[in-house]
Parts: sequence; C-alpha cells; structure tokens
Amino acid sequence: MSVLRDAERADGWNSLKLSSPRWRPSRAFSQISSSSGTPLSTLSLLSLHFASPWLLVEIQYREISTPRRTSTMLFPQLPPSAAAALLVAWAGLTAAAPHLDSPRQRLLNGLPLPSKYGGGSGKPYTPGHRDPLDGAIDSVGDGLDPLPHRNGEGASVLGPWNRDRSRQNPDLVRPPSTDHGDLKNMRWSFADSHIRIEEGGWTRQTTVRELATSVELAGVNMRLDKGVIRELHWHKEAEWAYVLEGKVRVTAIDYEGGNFIDDVEKGDLWYFPSGVPHSLQGLGENGTEFLLIFDDGSFSEESTFILTDWLAHTPRSVIAENFNLAPEVFAHLPEKEKYIFQGSVPGSIDDERPKGKHVKKSKLNFTHKMLAQEPEITSGGEVRITDSRNFPLSKTVAAAHLTIQPGSLREMHWHPNADEWSFFIRGRARVTIFAAQGTARTFDYLPGDVGIVPKNMGHFVENIGDEPLEMLEIFRADEFRDFSLFQWMGETPKRLVVDHLFAGDEENGEKFWQEVQDAKKDPVKKFAGDEEEEERESADEL
Repeated sequence: MSVLRDAERADGWNSLKLSSPRWRPSRAFSQISSSSGTPLSTLSLLSLHFASPWLLVEIQYREISTPRRTSTMLFPQLPPSAAAALLVAWAGLTAAAPHLDSPRQRLLNGLPLPSKYGGGSGKPYTPGHRDPLDGAIDSVGDGLDPLPHRNGEGASVLGPWNRDRSRQNPDLVRPPSTDHGDLKNMRWSFADSHIRIEEGGWTRQTTVRELATSVELAGVNMRLDKGVIRELHWHKEAEWAYVLEGKVRVTAIDYEGGNFIDDVEKGDLWYFPSGVPHSLQGLGENGTEFLLIFDDGSFSEESTFILTDWLAHTPRSVIAENFNLAPEVFAHLPEKEKYIFQGSVPGSIDDERPKGKHVKKSKLNFTHKMLAQEPEITSGGEVRITDSRNFPLSKTVAAAHLTIQPGSLREMHWHPNADEWSFFIRGRARVTIFAAQGTARTFDYLPGDVGIVPKNMGHFVENIGDEPLEMLEIFRADEFRDFSLFQWMGETPKRLVVDHLFAGDEENGEKFWQEVQDAKKDPVKKFAGDEEEEERESADEL
C-alpha cells in the first residue's frame, strides 16, 4: 500500500494522510494509541473497524531525542477478507517492532517511568505481570495466590502447593529482584507454636528452639481468664511484658523485701528483674492476654521456678520446720505444680495489700503505662519508646511501639546495640533485611508473627495492607538506639553523597540533596508521591 503525503485519492480511499514528514514504522508502532491516549492493540483496532464505517488510526511515536509526533490515517470499511489481512499485517508489524517505550527500555535509556508502571502491569503472580520497581503486593488483602512469576521469568507450580501458606509469605514465593544470597529465617508465627492448655488459660512460646535467630530474646504469649492465676514463681531471666488485651493484677516483692501490687491493662508494661518472685491474675469479665519477653533466647516456660513445684519436691519435715508449724498442716499440699489455675476473684488493691507487723511497701515501680506516653507524631504514624530513661527499672529490655499508617514506611535504618525482636499486633507488613556482602531477603508478617533483625543489619518495615500496622520493636538493651539512613545522608557532605550515588547524574543528585539536606529524622514516613498519585487517580476517574 503506497502512502501519499497531504493528498487524497478518489479510487476507494476517502482520505489517507500522514502529518509527519519523518515517519519511521519501526519507531511509530512502539507507541500506538487511540485518540483517548489508551494503548491501541489489535483487538481495539478490530472493534474500532466494526463500530464505524470508517476506521481512524492515530499513531503516536517519538524518537529518543525528539519530541512526540502524531500521524493520523483514515480507512474506509473493508470486506471481512481485507480486514483479516489488515489485522494479520498489523500484528506482524507490532510484533516485529522493538518496544522502545517498555519499562525496561525506558530505564536502560535513562528515561522516567510513566505513573501507570508504578504499581506494575498485568495481574500479579502471572506470567504477564511486570513490575520493575518491585512494589509491594497484599496477597492476603487482595485474595491472590502467589506464584513464582517475576517480570517474565519463573514458572507455575506442578507439585504439591499450600496456597494458604504462600499467601502468608508472598515475598518468599515471588521475592523482589533485589533479594539475593542466603539468609537465615527471620520469621515465626505464634500460630506454629505448641500451646500448653491449662485450667482457665494457655501459653505458647517462641524461643531459639522455634526460631533459630531468636538468640537474644524469647517470647511467651499467655492467656488468663477471669480470676485465673499464673502461680507464684520466679525466673533466672528478667521478665518484660506488654498487655495485649484485658486487665491483669501483678504482685511482687523487691530485693529489700518490699511488696508491690498493681493492676495493669492494654498497652501497659511490667518488668521483673532476674530472680524477683511475682504472680499474675486475670481481671475483668474476659481476663487478659499478654506478651512476655525474657532476656535470653534459650528461655523455656518449663524451666520456671514455681512455688508448688518446689514444695512438692521438699521433705514435709523441712517445710514444717521452715514455717514453724506441725507437719500435719502441710498434709494436703499440691503434689505437683499448679502453673495456671482458676483462683478466687481478687478484691481491691487496698483490701489485698498485706498488713503484717513487718510488711513494707516497695519503693520500686515494676509497671509502666506505655500507650499513655505522649507519642512522637511522624508523617506516617506514631512512635512511643520505653527504655531505662523513662522506665528506670527496665535495665535489660528496651522497646518501641509503632503505628504505621497504610502506604507508610518505617524508614530504612539499623540498630547498633542489639538484635530487634519484633511482634506484629495488627496489620500486614513486609520487611527486607540487608545483611551485607550482597545479601538481602524479604519476609512478610501478619498479626501474631515474630520477626528478627540481627544487630546492625539494615531494614525497613512497610505497611502493605489497608489498615494501620501496629507493632513492637523489642531489644535486649537498656536504651533504644537506631541510625536513620535519611538522616545520615543529610549529615554527610553533599559532595560525598553525590559522588557515591549520583556520579554523572547531576540533575537527580540535586533533587536528592534538596530532599535530605535538612537531615530531619522521620521514623515512620508517608511518601509524598502517594498523595499526588491519589489526586491524579481521582482526577482520572472524574
């Protein structure tokens, strides 16, 4: 078919016009659009042909170094055989043409990606899905079945496949292209821990036995119903606790023999140093549930020193002598530990407090109201830090409580003084851990999951769900410490930063420096581009 520029033919063609004098088919077919700007495929060409007796084709194209150009062609209605031939020819041309405006080619040519590529193209976890930016995918929230397809690579699964577990760990099934090398497992779910069921309660634990990287801290999740008692006991390790739900009565004595009683509720803490004897009891209609942290990863609930267990393994004559009573008084002592058991409902603290001649009240405060602290408000959420500076008794455990809003990020950072033991209370998150030597791995977390980040390993926490992400960062340390990558860049001479990251790219180097130069630390940050993208999407819908 010959093309006449700026001319019309009378022998069957009403109009055939090319507006650009520099048209080159190999480049033109890489940017084919309808008049609305939507990419025009073979299917859309066919629908346009049959929707009207005239077929208008508008071709947009652009040389890499020139502005965008437009060519317009108008075809009359064709017989079916001619239309089929035209479609075959069209398919051949588009298949043979290099896709110079693909995300990959644009990145190779140093061009920016259009916003339509920001969230990937095609349905996630399918062979046609493309996402060169490795954006997060909420497989649980979106009800997707992760499969190992990534940017044209990978294949389906033919053997046995646990769909539910793959949804919980999508970034192990389909890792970001930036993941590389071997890294020990850094995730465990309390749902995979054995539950010890007792009268009116239960307990389960995550220690180095369940999660090999949990070497500095161990966690125990415990539930006590109304009036149920975790009996009088003590540990070799210090005990730190966070109340997840309900109310609990705690009792203890200090090293000087002073007694302590307090009632704590959701968001409150307690801390008992090594060897301090104490008890716990559920209050209120539904009792309580809490997270216990011990400052040794090899801790076991089974190794607790328990009152009834000790007396059951002590001769009755010795017990009688110790308490200055006849042996018959102790004839009905429990034969084994009671551990967790239903007790009577306690009265008020004043009514319960011992009143003996030599009884004294402890001068120490073993509890702390963490959620009552004034939070640090960030662009993407809230942070509360509790350590020995505001809870002086807590000498071996420091913690941060974070709320990360949807679309926000716990900024890229690391901790120089201790491993991070994370507990996820609400929401869905992904975390990439950088272990140096080109090694990085991404893990996904749901409520009830535990995450480990070894000391000094760089990482972030991204909220990938549609609700706030609530989590605890816990450390075997007296103080909470972290280094912010953002702040570090702003506190470093501009020349060094640009030489490292933007050599030969002065324009983007200047953009980067303008963003970081004030060195403002923002622990939980909201990406400003998200709001702009939302505004664009709203405008597009209108």
